[in-house]
Amino acid sequence: MTESSTAVQLDDVRKEFGDTIAVDGIDIDLRRGEFFSLLGPSGCGKTTTLRMISGFETPTDGSIRIEGEDVVHRPPNKRNTNLVFQGLSLFPHMTVAENIGYGLKKEGVEAGEREQLVEKYLDIVDLSGYKNRKPQDLSGGQQQRVAIARALVNEPDILLLDEPLSSLDRKLRQEMQVELQEIHDRVESTFFYVTHDQDVAMSMSDRLAVMNDGHIEQIGTPKQIYREPATAFVADFIGDTNLLDGVVENTTHPPRLELDAGTEVTVELGESPAKGEVIASIRPEELEVTDPGMGAIDGTVVDSFFHGERTNLVVEPDDDSLPELDVSIQGRSDLPDSEKISIDLNPDAVSVYAK
Repeated sequence: MTESSTAVQLDDVRKEFGDTIAVDGIDIDLRRGEFFSLLGPSGCGKTTTLRMISGFETPTDGSIRIEGEDVVHRPPNKRNTNLVFQGLSLFPHMTVAENIGYGLKKEGVEAGEREQLVEKYLDIVDLSGYKNRKPQDLSGGQQQRVAIARALVNEPDILLLDEPLSSLDRKLRQEMQVELQEIHDRVESTFFYVTHDQDVAMSMSDRLAVMNDGHIEQIGTPKQIYREPATAFVADFIGDTNLLDGVVENTTHPPRLELDAGTEVTVELGESPAKGEVIASIRPEELEVTDPGMGAIDGTVVDSFFHGERTNLVVEPDDDSLPELDVSIQGRSDLPDSEKISIDLNPDAVSVYAK
């Protein structure tokens, strides 16, 4: 990546709080104009990373560059970044326009220019005509858009978003995901979105990083993260998967995976680097239900869950060395509980990781 295409660069960034290592030597490059998400479970270090970019925390080691300039020792008000919090923090006594223009007024921007910029960003977030309303007179989604407009109006190099959609109900959250993507496309700014919600990150991001216990496990496009998880943690954290113990036999070329001792299942793995005892991952939708005795694994349907567009089956293999399997079938399934079935694996969809 060339320097000119990089908006934010984190090199070997580490943050310690006493004896606790919150962030452990991470490297992230944000491309100018991209929507980048940092995804991980609670306590993994993602919010600390965001706070270091914004200037509210100082790294213990490593460097942070924004638009090519080292900002490690630069205070938040001297960085061209803005932050949208989960709590929004709108001023209830101010109108929408006054909330959006508050930062410009503090910076001494003249009233005429300030009004033009406020009108511009009201239009960008589809709130033209709402400028004289108070925040409490708006819906939750409209309040979100006011907070985003306020953060964008001074045109920062990077917009930092700290789980601003987490308090919304599912339907409104989905609507705001679409609107946030549209806002990003209109302003062509760099967005850095921190979340534990994989659905949000996968649906909105150009690229994302999966974080675990202070480390970056993988960076890639949503499709790469889902289809080619780099670690067993990523495979398990992103979407649903089946994790199975097995052994990679390198006596064959290419290498071959055999699942647990009592099960004769062989899957070609190309030039897999994993050897010996491994964990194999396969997504529920990559398992196919067939008639008993016709597939690789025989078993019994012990439960099913209808999700509208798909049905998830819980299958207990006849071989008790294997765990219960999650199988996803498109549409509705009429298979009753206790039905005997067989399962085939898509050999191209298995990922393996050394134990």
